[in-house]
Amino acid sequence: MLFDTHTHLDNEAFDADREEIIARAYEQGVTKMVNVGFNRETIPTTMALAEKYEFIYAAVGWHPTDAITMKPEDMQWIADLTQHEKVVAIGEIGLDYHWDTSPKDVQQRVFREQIGLARELKLPIIIHNREAHEDVVRILREEKASEVGGIMHSFSGSWETAKMCLDMGFYISFGGPITFKNAKQPKEVLVRIPNDRLLVETDSPYLTPHPFRGKRNESAYVRLVAEAAAELKGMEFEEICRMTTENALTCFDIQ
Repeated sequence: MLFDTHTHLDNEAFDADREEIIARAYEQGVTKMVNVGFNRETIPTTMALAEKYEFIYAAVGWHPTDAITMKPEDMQWIADLTQHEKVVAIGEIGLDYHWDTSPKDVQQRVFREQIGLARELKLPIIIHNREAHEDVVRILREEKASEVGGIMHSFSGSWETAKMCLDMGFYISFGGPITFKNAKQPKEVLVRIPNDRLLVETDSPYLTPHPFRGKRNESAYVRLVAEAAAELKGMEFEEICRMTTENALTCFDIQ
């Protein structure tokens, strides 16, 4: 049993064969998934998937690259949607200093507001962090994100950053890059993550693992991520599957 803690199955890349992709993942043992809606377009499609498939859950939030588009009514919309039984987290939220689509101050304001909402609703948060490690950690601390915890999604930072996030109660999630030959830092960090804080994901259709790198990613490939994690940890594949699934169920409070 595997849990893909971060996927985008509503993405247009799956428009031609979405049902087959979801069925293939389930057949490969991926019996739980969290689909992430992150703006005005993807939140409704995420909710539709969660309502259609028993084993797909939803996270809703506002992505930092879209922060400039967020209006006050969107925050209320997210708050209202969290009352749905299939919504298990607020995300993905955070900071992205790679793409110049939303000013940093706007990203930080929207990030803080969503952490505050998560604390109010007592829901975990899913963190997007690209080239913004210092500011992400600082804001998580200042906004008392440790009260709800959550997931550092597709983690790419140093062990020092990971340790600070672990100290705030976060889980650390890894995807396809840990299968890349040249991905030295993620592999070194993964080995040091406590077993009860480790998660796996695909971020499909992005970050496709080896040997399919360069092609469309899909949730079935979380198996390849788990295999790489097992090898790095010196554990049996079945044990990694059991452990990361239990961690995800605990993080999202799924019974």
